[in-house]
Amino acid sequence: MEFVIATQNKGKLAEMRRILEPLGHTVISAKEAGFTQDVAETGTTFAENAALKATAVAQAVGKPVIADDSGLMVDALDGVPGVYSARYAGEGATDRQRWEKLLRELEGVPKEKRTAKFCCAIVLVLPGQEPVTFYGECPGYIGPAPLGEDGFGYDPVFYLNQTTSFATLSGAEKDKISHRGKAMARLEQYLKELAKNGTQL
Repeated sequence: MEFVIATQNKGKLAEMRRILEPLGHTVISAKEAGFTQDVAETGTTFAENAALKATAVAQAVGKPVIADDSGLMVDALDGVPGVYSARYAGEGATDRQRWEKLLRELEGVPKEKRTAKFCCAIVLVLPGQEPVTFYGECPGYIGPAPLGEDGFGYDPVFYLNQTTSFATLSGAEKDKISHRGKAMARLEQYLKELAKNGTQL
């Protein structure tokens, strides 16, 4: 099955490809499907923002669409940056500028109070169907300094333990435990159930 991924984030697109293509699916970007507009993320939750993107792209291209909205929620900051994770350091900021700001905000905060979680809402829109949402979360904490060279976004400062951040993991390792990997596993199970029930995809 071919899915259009409603994102302009190259890191997210790469993860979606890495997860979906081994399962026999084809993945193309919204841009490759002919959708080049920006969709305003005016929702107050990850699910609302994902639904806005998925619905807009699906209406425009008439194909199965997957949209993701995800972010980092830090307990010591009352859930910030949350749905504003991509805009945390201002429009056009780099990944490094975002996590550097986060580390500044948490200066002096002890490890036991630096708990955080990555959250992901994935919305699937099939032609003629209502949107369906799948969630995933991954707990961890914000480390004292960046660790690792891989990943994107806040991965270098999101620690699972003292020697492991998201940015130290291979793509396959990250997909097994990440918020997006968990949400995508639930999406894949849903698609299998549809196929088993004879639904034409």
